Formats: sequence, structure tokens, C-alpha cells
Amino acid sequence: MQKTDFHDAVEQVLTDDSKFSGDSYYFLQEVLLQAVERQRKDTGGENRHVTGADLLEVFRDRALAQFGPMAMTVLQEWGISKSEDVGDMVFNLIEAGAFGKSEHDKREDFMNGYKFYDVFVAPFLPDRKQIIDGNGDCRDLNIV
Repeated sequence: MQKTDFHDAVEQVLTDDSKFSGDSYYFLQEVLLQAVERQRKDTGGENRHVTGADLLEVFRDRALAQFGPMAMTVLQEWGISKSEDVGDMVFNLIEAGAFGKSEHDKREDFMNGYKFYDVFVAPFLPDRKQIIDGNGDCRDLNIV
């Protein structure tokens, strides 16, 4: 299958499903490029397939580095509120021909990757405002 131009793929995806913003897809493209580069560095230049877990790790790191305490706000503005949303975006781009996949890749690879609150909100709260709820999740006292 011939790869589709990324911009054209995003336009197609947005026409079919506007759940996520265009900016979110361009951010995801940067995440994929960074994940590929990180993997090449870790393997001494070897090209290996980037997994869902790899993408989620780089997605988290890049969002925190780029947006800091505003990461959750930006992601929610883009329509992204959980790791499964990242998987949906990836598979939207696969279906549009912009990303490739192996026979082992599936949407479920992105399920329960991490809780966005714990990654993008809790680290920026003052210690006195964080509690652990009965499920072992960090929560802000003002929200509980």
C-alpha cells in the first residue's frame, strides 16, 4: 500500500471524524518521529517497529516537555483525554494510509496505558492537595 501524504491523510480523517483536532494529529506525527529516533538510538541504528507502548511513552514525555502543567488542558482542548484516544488517532491515520502497522498492532495496545490525570495533572499539584483514593489513584482534594 502506498503511503498517503500526511497532510492529505489528516484532512481525510478530519472529514470522516472530527473528534480530535488537526493539531493533535500533527503532534502525534512528531511523537512517532521522536519514537522512531529514540528506538534507533537505543538499538544502535537498527530500524524496529514502534509499538503502542512506545508511542504512549513518547506521547507522555513530549506532552510534558512541550506543555508542562498545561498538558492536560491542551490535550483536552484537542479532544484527547485517555490513552485509548491516542490509539484511536493512530488507527485513524493507519486507515487513511499515513501510518503503517504490523499484523500484531491493535487498538487494544493503547488501552489502560496510563491515567491522564496521574501523568498530566497530579505531578503539578502541591503535595498537600494530593490523596490516594480507594483505587490507588491520585486525586485532587478539590475534585473528590
